[in-house]
Amino acid sequence: MSNRSIHFNISERKILLRVFDIVSILLVLYFVSNTFDFDYFTITKENWRWVFILVLYVSVFGTVFELYDLQKSSKIEKISTSIVFTVSITVLFYFLTPFFTPRLPDNRLQILYFYFALLTALFLWRLVYLTFIVSPRFYKKVLIIGEISNIENIVEAFRNSDPNYKIVGFVNCEYNKSKVVKFNAIQEYKAKHINRVIKEKDISEIVVASYNSEAITADIYYILIKLLEEGFPIKEYTQAYEEMAQRIPVQFVGKDFYKYFPFNRSNQNKLYLLFHRIFDVLISIIGVVIGLVFLPVILLGNLLGNRGPLFYSQDRIGKNGKVFKIHKYRTMIKNAEKSGAVWAKKGDVRITPFGKFLRHSRLDEIPQFINILKGEMSLIGPRPERPFFVNELSQLLPFYETRHIVKPGLTGWAQVKTRYGSSVDDSLEKLQYDLFYIKHRSFLLDINILVKTLSTVIFFRGQ
Repeated sequence: MSNRSIHFNISERKILLRVFDIVSILLVLYFVSNTFDFDYFTITKENWRWVFILVLYVSVFGTVFELYDLQKSSKIEKISTSIVFTVSITVLFYFLTPFFTPRLPDNRLQILYFYFALLTALFLWRLVYLTFIVSPRFYKKVLIIGEISNIENIVEAFRNSDPNYKIVGFVNCEYNKSKVVKFNAIQEYKAKHINRVIKEKDISEIVVASYNSEAITADIYYILIKLLEEGFPIKEYTQAYEEMAQRIPVQFVGKDFYKYFPFNRSNQNKLYLLFHRIFDVLISIIGVVIGLVFLPVILLGNLLGNRGPLFYSQDRIGKNGKVFKIHKYRTMIKNAEKSGAVWAKKGDVRITPFGKFLRHSRLDEIPQFINILKGEMSLIGPRPERPFFVNELSQLLPFYETRHIVKPGLTGWAQVKTRYGSSVDDSLEKLQYDLFYIKHRSFLLDINILVKTLSTVIFFRGQ
């Protein structure tokens, strides 16, 4: 089994993109400085600080403008916009921080050299990435072992999570083999052919997607044990799905749920919770100050575009199921729910013209900094839902109320990973991301969410 084809995991590809973005930029800048009349940016031991700041800006703004999104990075037409935005903002900030960076050159032509050197470096490297790393030769080829009744949902979930993850076949463990289901480009194999398929198809990994332990026959069991002893990667479906999609597939979690929810110790770590609270308070104070700056514009817009009360309050479910009043700027017409609670949806006619602006810019969320200062919410966590919908969704979605073991947040993992939810299916997807956050909660994930929140605001996603 040592002749398996080379492939790169999601984390490896993200690291590869980040490292070679920087390497390609520095190589091109070195080439330009030694070929053209360009001395604004030189790489020497004395100028290490210039290099550090450039690396920092590219990394931060590249994350904000989704330069390391693998779905976008798999197509040049999608990643081009991210490259242009990243380079433009990086160069702008680099010039605006002369205390840490080189002094602006007298010859303004050098600014163009610097800008186009960065742009050329990123485009050249990304074309190399698309030609080689994203090509089929580096796909992770996978064999699924499980019940055929689950295979369609599993295939779709994996396809949407990673463009380089290719399911090439499956072994049906279902008792009722009379049911014949065909999938495009996915071949069904018998259990006795597993070893042959691995060699012929260059299989890199086996995923076991059986939710009935009795379905794994003795023959399959001993084949898997032998493969495992030889070092062949074998994963359980929910484990593979969680690693790739960064969410927990709660719909496939059964009575042994405790295996899937070893919640992160950060949820009980007093030091983490203390720093988390301090961070919440500091950011909320800054948020309130920014809110006061925008208040005159919001007052005028509300007067002209909303024509009614500026604020509205609503009951929401907080930590441990406690009800609290959430505060927001009003974005809907007055008496928007006089007939009862209904799902908000994209293109909702109840939203006023100025309300659309408030929602897209996320300015309507500013009053929630008061909720954070009062300790009812946190900056990051699952979004608080209304009691009516909590009662409804708790009956339909498994583990829904598990969201309430942490404080609700102004932003969260679900908010930066999905679009605006307006149905039970959307709520299920958000729940998967919320549980992933609760399970893997950490300072690094919190920072990741804050950076992605900037992307959400910039690209007008979500509400």
